[in-house]
Amino acid sequence: MIVALAGGVGGARLAVGLAAVLPPGALTIVVNTGDDFEHMGFTICPDLDTVMYTLAGVNHPQTGWGRAGETWNFMNEIRRLGGADWFQLGDRDLAVHVLRREALHRGLPLSTVTLDLADRFGIRHTILPMSDTPVRTRVKTMVGGNKGELAFQDYFVRLRCRPRVTGFRFAGARSARVPAALARIMRGCVDAVVICPSNPFVSVAPIFAVPAIRTWLKARTFPVLAVSPIVGGVAVKGPAAKMMRELGLKPSTLEVARHYGKRVDAWVIDQRDAHLRERIAHLDKPVLVADTLMTNATKSAGLAQRVLGFAQQLKNVK
Repeated sequence: MIVALAGGVGGARLAVGLAAVLPPGALTIVVNTGDDFEHMGFTICPDLDTVMYTLAGVNHPQTGWGRAGETWNFMNEIRRLGGADWFQLGDRDLAVHVLRREALHRGLPLSTVTLDLADRFGIRHTILPMSDTPVRTRVKTMVGGNKGELAFQDYFVRLRCRPRVTGFRFAGARSARVPAALARIMRGCVDAVVICPSNPFVSVAPIFAVPAIRTWLKARTFPVLAVSPIVGGVAVKGPAAKMMRELGLKPSTLEVARHYGKRVDAWVIDQRDAHLRERIAHLDKPVLVADTLMTNATKSAGLAQRVLGFAQQLKNVK
């Protein structure tokens, strides 16, 4: 069993590659839910939906998130009527939110709802939220000399990442309850955990903040590999590099490796960062240099093959 920890577009792209080369039952994708929020009466799960749409092949090819062939009649009418239009809900996307809301209101846990939706999209691999109870990322910011804390989607979408970041808090993490299906996997035989090239601070850190997951990873008997989300000093997607600068860190693969520290056993870095290989290796971390820019499904599968081969090498050593 391979367990992938994922969030955002980068996580979804590697998940697609892993799903292409692993048979059903051999891959579980654990997805960040710190981005989730309540909006217009719906529980919006951006990372879960991005991973689901990408695995189903219905994601928007340019943005990486949202639906291909989307229409916007609902949002256009909301705007005309003076409603909140800062968070875009396409017509196709809205159908998922309606079904999720109905199921949650019936008392079904988020993991059950997610598995059902993935099945309806024809996805053969397991997608699970990191928690069945709410965990919400709060972004600590500094604006004009004033400190403040923002809900993640306010920071990310409404304010377009403009405020300066000073830290993060994951509300609800201490009491987070992992899905029963994930608990069974953690008690079973896991060959490796792959941390996808997702934002370390707001996509992966919330997963680490769940006590049961953190304890499981700390006591691991399997290798944990991470694919760097930073390539050539910039984030492939999203605000990770900006966040690093504002937190006093140089945006680089090396700094990401230092940030994860002992939580990661080995690194996969892009060929553009090959000059950092020895410095990361000096952190007692084996390093694989590869082409990590997943611009299409073929490249995602190719990277997944290399990551899995690397994981097998590490498992044999471990």
